[in-house]
Amino acid sequence: MRPLGASVYCMLDMPIMPAVHDVATVDLNLVRVLGALLDERHLTRAGKRLGLTQSATSHALGRLRRLFGDPLFVRTSRGLDPTARAQELAEPVREAMRALDRCFRAEEPFVAASAARSFSVAAADYGSFVLAPKLLERLEREAPNVDLWLRPVDASFAEQLARGDADVAVAPARSDELPAGIRSRPLYRERFVCLVRKGHPLVKKGIDLASWTSMRHVLIAPRGAPGGVVDEALAQLGKRRRVALAVPHFLLAPHVVAGSDLVVTVGARVAEAFAEILPVRVVDPPVKLPGFEVRMYWHERHHRDPAQQWFRDAVREAAG
Repeated sequence: MRPLGASVYCMLDMPIMPAVHDVATVDLNLVRVLGALLDERHLTRAGKRLGLTQSATSHALGRLRRLFGDPLFVRTSRGLDPTARAQELAEPVREAMRALDRCFRAEEPFVAASAARSFSVAAADYGSFVLAPKLLERLEREAPNVDLWLRPVDASFAEQLARGDADVAVAPARSDELPAGIRSRPLYRERFVCLVRKGHPLVKKGIDLASWTSMRHVLIAPRGAPGGVVDEALAQLGKRRRVALAVPHFLLAPHVVAGSDLVVTVGARVAEAFAEILPVRVVDPPVKLPGFEVRMYWHERHHRDPAQQWFRDAVREAAG
């Protein structure tokens, strides 16, 4: 055993004066030194464990003794024995070391197969209709213990994301600048088509402008406001349409159209899906309508989280 230097013995035996200190001023490296000394009970071995010289370790011990106002360790033939105060500190120091290790340890990867948790998507009924089947299919295949919550999307979905009410929001692309802390990526582009019942008297192979403007229309107005891309396109031609029914939900309109002579203009994905299960037809509108982009939005605080990254990839795949 390498003998301790005289200066170290003096340091161990010197009188201790209690000190008043603020934890914000404490050097956290001292926690590591105290933990090593409690484990090794030997100044040189503790220093080697931390990559410190004997002199640096003894200097750190001196700072610890002044910090706690206690000798902490007394010299014996076996090395260093902890005082009652050091023994009292042993478990809190080990817990502090575990906490620091958790803070600085590399982030654990997300293992979908064994994960047991839930994710939430804020979307209108249209977005939920498009995403949910494929998204559930992937969850069942890769993450059987992960649950999915679909929530209504607010007009200000950025606030939903900021509050943590949803992991992602799916909505048409915004024309204004995104609020601070919100990220986004495109999911898909959508085009508008018309949906009419099979056997509609005014619709043969297609639909012409005169027939379209004479028909009664269904307007999907999630927020109860009149107008939309159809009205804007017709206004440019000096035309108008009659809105005979306004509904707040996308998924109600196809059922209404299937049992009436009304026509509705909706996203192609919804129209084509309902054409497979209802007696309705998909036809192109007689005027050119601008399509729209659907994007996924999330908050910056989730951007690098492995679980959230996996889920956003699942949403992107479902939208594709």
